[in-house]
Amino acid sequence: MLGAATYEHRPLSLGQSLLTLAIETSCDDTSVAILEKHGDTSANECNTSKLFSATLHFHEKITADNSQFRGVHPLISLDSHQTNLASLIKKALQSLPDASKDDSVASGPVAVRTNGLPVMKRKPDFVTVTRGPGMRSSLSTGIDTAKGLSVAWQVPLVGVNHMQAHALTPRLVSALEHDVSKPMQPSFPFLSLLVSGGHTLLVHSKALTDHGILATTSDIAIGDAIDKIARCVLPAKVLQNSGEIMYGRLLEEFVFPDPPVDYDYQAPARRAEELERKQTRWGWGLRVPLAETRSGSKSKSMEFSFSGLDSSCRRIVEKGNREIGVEERRDLGREAMRVAFEHLASRVVMALQHMQAGMHQNREISTLVLSGGVASNGFLRNILRAFLDIRGYAHIQIVFPPPSLCTDNAAMIAWTGIEMFEAGWDSELGCKALRKWSVDPQADDGGILGATDWRRHGSGDV
Repeated sequence: MLGAATYEHRPLSLGQSLLTLAIETSCDDTSVAILEKHGDTSANECNTSKLFSATLHFHEKITADNSQFRGVHPLISLDSHQTNLASLIKKALQSLPDASKDDSVASGPVAVRTNGLPVMKRKPDFVTVTRGPGMRSSLSTGIDTAKGLSVAWQVPLVGVNHMQAHALTPRLVSALEHDVSKPMQPSFPFLSLLVSGGHTLLVHSKALTDHGILATTSDIAIGDAIDKIARCVLPAKVLQNSGEIMYGRLLEEFVFPDPPVDYDYQAPARRAEELERKQTRWGWGLRVPLAETRSGSKSKSMEFSFSGLDSSCRRIVEKGNREIGVEERRDLGREAMRVAFEHLASRVVMALQHMQAGMHQNREISTLVLSGGVASNGFLRNILRAFLDIRGYAHIQIVFPPPSLCTDNAAMIAWTGIEMFEAGWDSELGCKALRKWSVDPQADDGGILGATDWRRHGSGDV
């Protein structure tokens, strides 16, 4: 493999830092980041715990214009990646840290043109890129570009799992806070609720590469369901004037014009109350997913289901060919989100109950990570907190990234690359895009480390 002999794996030690350029192109967002993780220069013999901070030197994203399709169109997204990725990387290079006299010929620097003149910048220690899961054509654009940079700079390549990155995002946020007096948070193990337009996963995150799937959707992802409900519920003028395809966010803004005052939410104290179909002032009520089955067993199954909720909303809107008013649309949107989000919360509580009963012989869980595009929804955060509190889990801390890091982004990819690289992993140049790629080592594909083309260096705790 070209350049393999010259690639150096350098674990982070006290006083050192790791620098990576990262690329994210899994769906319709083209994103590039430059992230540096610093070692703890203040540690001493009396304080041997690993304490780190990080600096995000560059982070930008361009989203493909899919508005005319009211959803993500693969060809439009691919065209956007091909149009914007190189320009974003060119811009990002200007933000590389300046080279120092300590940068050797082998490790750097790299010349970057600024105002027509070459400026010596520090060369990244490795290049990180999203390898999957996602749309294969979009992923391949980022991967091929990352391979080119890896070969040109003669540095390793790290292809990371997109969903693993979402789960680790709060650890990135912890490092960016620059408080080296505190250890990295959250520490393993913790629960991860990963909710987006393409995924709905409840995960037991036990270690860097071990994220056991406790529940997943049996039909469509929650983000997809909320988007479909929004297109059905939102008035035509709101849709026409939006100019974007973030329909879930539009629905939230429409339903809750004055959050959090408008939430006015009381979590159900008992399971029986949670499963009740609540009748509204308009005469309709939404059925709780998996609540009404012939055997009744599905109400306790560790799975999610959202397609029926979408169908119910559509039937209400289209019933009798009538035009429903704005207030009824607001109530329908609110009820749809309440039912969907309580469905998520119910499985979190079930998982905690199972662990408490000793079904999982692990350290006690104290943290729930909420990540993915839907995690930016304030009503979801409100429901999860209220639900856990009233069911006896007030001690569980819910952590979620800022909205800018909830959706797909290269910063989380960079951070995951750094954690994987420190653990001793990088990728062969022959690695390819993976449309599907589990985070669970018990899955048929072997999870994160089950993918081909990993290279192992040194030793690390994964």
